[in-house]
Amino acid sequence: MVNRVDITPAAAAMVSKLTERHGPLLFHQSGGCCDGSAPMCYPQGDFHLGAQDVHLGEIAGVPFYMSAFQYEYWQHTHLTIDLVPGRGSSFSVEAPEGVRFITRSRLFSEAELAELANSSSPPEQGSTT
Repeated sequence: MVNRVDITPAAAAMVSKLTERHGPLLFHQSGGCCDGSAPMCYPQGDFHLGAQDVHLGEIAGVPFYMSAFQYEYWQHTHLTIDLVPGRGSSFSVEAPEGVRFITRSRLFSEAELAELANSSSPPEQGSTT
């Protein structure tokens, strides 16, 4: 099965640590502005999803979303959430840890695109939390 989004072991370990501290989390791929284009991690309930947010999957037990507008550009792209040293946006819960989540991307292969096209369900739109 082809996933639209995956996570590295280092990032998954940080998600586990943050979940213990903050409870259930969610990721939202930022589209820019003050936080650049970064995956933002929030406690569920601190970020309000809208009808135009697309659920791309679960990583390390955490739902991952992006806006429908941004998804139009990224729909042919596989995302991998990684962790690097340095301080990212102060809005994301990993910021005090001295690390930040980043998105690494690559285009899906023709075989992956065919599998996604034949899958039973496209990414869901709308708020689920």
